[in-house]
Amino acid sequence: MQLSQKVALAVKLGNYLLQNNDEWQDIKQKAYRENPWFTPEFIDIAAKNIACSFLKEQLLKEWLAHYPALNHLKSQKTVGVVMAGNIPMVGFQDFLCVFMSGHKQQIKLSSKDQVLMQHLLAKMAEWDAAFREQVSVVERLRGCDAYIATGSNNSSRYFAYYFGSKPNIIRKNRTSVALLDGKETNEELGALARDIMLYFGLGCRNVTKLYVPEKYDFVPLIEALKEYNYYLDFHKYHHNFDYQLAILIMNSKVYMNSGALLLIESEDLFSPISQVNYSFYKDSAELKNSLRSNGDVQCIMGKDFIPFGEGQSPNLRDYADGVDAMSFLQSL
Repeated sequence: MQLSQKVALAVKLGNYLLQNNDEWQDIKQKAYRENPWFTPEFIDIAAKNIACSFLKEQLLKEWLAHYPALNHLKSQKTVGVVMAGNIPMVGFQDFLCVFMSGHKQQIKLSSKDQVLMQHLLAKMAEWDAAFREQVSVVERLRGCDAYIATGSNNSSRYFAYYFGSKPNIIRKNRTSVALLDGKETNEELGALARDIMLYFGLGCRNVTKLYVPEKYDFVPLIEALKEYNYYLDFHKYHHNFDYQLAILIMNSKVYMNSGALLLIESEDLFSPISQVNYSFYKDSAELKNSLRSNGDVQCIMGKDFIPFGEGQSPNLRDYADGVDAMSFLQSL
């Protein structure tokens, strides 16, 4: 497929997502039935982000212009892609990178996100038969020349064992944090609440840890978080909330409760579903330097960093773990 052909196909997919026709609505309901964490609301948000941030013609052309060597690949390789499934269509960017790079790909979908990705890939194959020669969904990766694999800390060790002899990008658990100075507006706190709560907090770009100044007033933030109290209507989230609350009560831990989120003072970056951790800081400059060099941190929200509310809206050059996947593919 020519690059212009691929761009046109990607733009057509973006328009399909935005049309939200009956076929796509049926697929969303099917995905929700198979994975109750994927609510139609969350699928709509993810689909809109993909369509508007990844699949616009001008954005694609500007992105690809950064990688001119892709037009002169010496040979076409086969890239194995292992996708995560923590939030809807989270593996789409990896697919798009390999597709646009000119290499073939074998995709191992997550069992948690098969319906949506299968459908989108099938639509592209339906619209252009040449797509089938470039992209295949497989149960097991075989004979690949390189790998891009995303998983947990545990699965990343297996990926390193099996794929380590080939060029690879292997990703493990990461999370995101927010740095507050106590001067945030109500609008900014509402945006931060979205960074915490969107997708039930399951994404690596969701904030699971807050850094606040000493004597920080949590009341305005807790008020902003109350917008998401309807999450308790979802039984899987409600079950996690009740469990974490029971653990805190049994262990006589101090906590704050917004109604659907528990706030706990803890040094841990990672927090369980329905909980966010916080720590107090004295020296913001020292903290910033520490966070920038922390390999477990995917995104930092706050002044001088990613604006509040934009954590789950990456653009084409916001690569996971800060590793430029297109440069990697260009180098094969």
